[in-house]
Amino acid sequence: MGKSKSVAFDRDQHMLILPNGESRTGVDSSDFLLHWDDLKGMRPTELKEALRRALDGDEVVINVTHDDRVEEDYSIAEPVSIKLSAGQLVVSVGLATDVVGNDEEATAVFTPLLTPYLKRQRASVSKIEMDPYSYHPLVWDIEILCSPRGRDVTELFQIGEGALALLQAFESGELTRETTLDLLRSGNASVLIGQEEGHWLDVKSAHYNLQSSSGKISIAQAVARFANAEHGGIVVVGMRAKKVPGGEIISSICPVPVDGRTLRSYQTAIEQHLYPPPDYLDIEAVPADGGQLVILHIPPQPEEHKPFLVHGAILDGKIEGAFISIVRRRGESSIPITAPAVHATMAAGRALLRRGELPKEPKGQH
Repeated sequence: MGKSKSVAFDRDQHMLILPNGESRTGVDSSDFLLHWDDLKGMRPTELKEALRRALDGDEVVINVTHDDRVEEDYSIAEPVSIKLSAGQLVVSVGLATDVVGNDEEATAVFTPLLTPYLKRQRASVSKIEMDPYSYHPLVWDIEILCSPRGRDVTELFQIGEGALALLQAFESGELTRETTLDLLRSGNASVLIGQEEGHWLDVKSAHYNLQSSSGKISIAQAVARFANAEHGGIVVVGMRAKKVPGGEIISSICPVPVDGRTLRSYQTAIEQHLYPPPDYLDIEAVPADGGQLVILHIPPQPEEHKPFLVHGAILDGKIEGAFISIVRRRGESSIPITAPAVHATMAAGRALLRRGELPKEPKGQH
């Protein structure tokens, strides 16, 4: 006995039939409105088959709403939809912006911006075109082709949401660690100019001197600051910051030379001076202004791996190779982890090893 279909189309009533027995009626033979929950467990191949049966024109669109009521006249549809276009099931992202002015310019700007993100999602841009009825701002339809393997339609919709967030970050400059990483990888580092350095972003105008002990310790400390922080972070080598009231902002791009040994030198310095090795640390070169930047991406680390220790310290300009330094990021500055905090962590670990329980806190302490 085969699996029941996750979605089907009733031609007689022009309805999409859902597994829970509910149905969704199309509008003008081309549009359907579904609730977000309707997508869960819906298989892309079966939705594609159902929309082919419903096709009565160039395309069929599945609009999605989070509203409790699914009513065409009242529900607010999301800017991300699912579409059968030219025989392909695609994710459609609607973006209203005047950043670009024609289809060629939009393709040249949006495709490289989205490609690094979409590649990781097993997806690609298939088409970008302007809504001919839009005026100010212009409305762009970006179609994304996703691999359906091992996915339900909810996941396709989420890929579209991620693409929309990246496009909106590009337009507005409101960035997260994840969108910043995608902007850097797509060659759009200039979007960061004017942004503040903060608790997850640090920029350097030139390479660390990895031929010296101080340079190796410095890069290990830079990575440790974010590894010990709650949300991880990004170090960008090849961008300049300037001081402003209240902190520092990124002021310009100054690409750095990169050869076949550069990234390995960074990796080796970190391996030699940072313990334990951070999980999923990425060190890569990305294009910028005709040259390259080096980016070090430190994802959030498991709490049980902290604190990350740097073998070596720089005190009053002098290298103390036998010392261990522990730092973490707060805002735009780095703060040392205090001796009591380190002692508490070590005492807790030793107590667990010896007695299988954490030590009791002394009376009067919190």
